Amino acid sequence: MLVYDGDCGFCTTSARAAQRLLHPSCEFTAWQFADLESLGVSQERAEYEALWVTPAGEVYGGAQAVAKLLLRAGGAWGVLGAVLTLAPVRWIARAAYRIIAVNRGRLPGGTPACATPPRRPA
Repeated sequence: MLVYDGDCGFCTTSARAAQRLLHPSCEFTAWQFADLESLGVSQERAEYEALWVTPAGEVYGGAQAVAKLLLRAGGAWGVLGAVLTLAPVRWIARAAYRIIAVNRGRLPGGTPACATPPRRPA
């Protein structure tokens, strides 16, 4: 399952585009409609990044969630997803994801409501 921010226009548009282009055999759910507790995910984390939740309950966030989605789609997309899991590409993907996430309100479809809340220190 891919969990995304359904209040963010950029995130919603991206999720719909992924469904249309990738045709992955998985569920897409806005975190606002997901049972986060049963998924083992906090609202704070769901607000912060897209999440990939496996049937076994493993949770991957951000760029690794995107990589898992691409792997699930298979074919050339799966190859790209596999590449995104390898160091140092994984580190670059993580940085790129954070830049996009922090600026998603400025991207096409984004609004001020898309702004990523600041992450509290653990």
